[in-house]
Amino acid sequence: MPRTVELVRAVVAPLTRTPVFRAAAPVILPRVERLLARLTGRRVQLSALLVPSLVLRTTGARSGAVRETELMYTPDGHGRAIVAGTSFARQRHPAWTYNLLAHPDAEILVRGRAMRVRALPVADADRDAVWALIERQWPGYRGYERESGRVVRLFRLQPVR
Repeated sequence: MPRTVELVRAVVAPLTRTPVFRAAAPVILPRVERLLARLTGRRVQLSALLVPSLVLRTTGARSGAVRETELMYTPDGHGRAIVAGTSFARQRHPAWTYNLLAHPDAEILVRGRAMRVRALPVADADRDAVWALIERQWPGYRGYERESGRVVRLFRLQPVR
């Protein structure tokens, strides 16, 4: 990883744990990501400047409509992506996690390239190891789980051929 990215992460990571960021980010960041998506044909994500990022396309749990969500992911070293339903430490699980529980077959876009995946919830026995992997990429990220007062849903996104 380039030294510049490491330095920016070191400055930005503590800011993401502040109440101001947690209040503003859920409102501002999705709008910025949608604007960038339109301007770049989904090839550039703001979050991807600091961490691996993807667009998750799910089927709505109740509506059946296609939904898109921009997310940070962590490569697991076995060709899968790990995503965490932190929702900026909010008390409710994000909608996309309900969608994956109801319809585990989904699609991801990484740098504009589409891939079909199947979402597999991370087993309770594997949670600590998965969180350790995520926190190597973004230190303090599990703090969202502690501060939300809920068990964050973790998924492995397994590519489907």
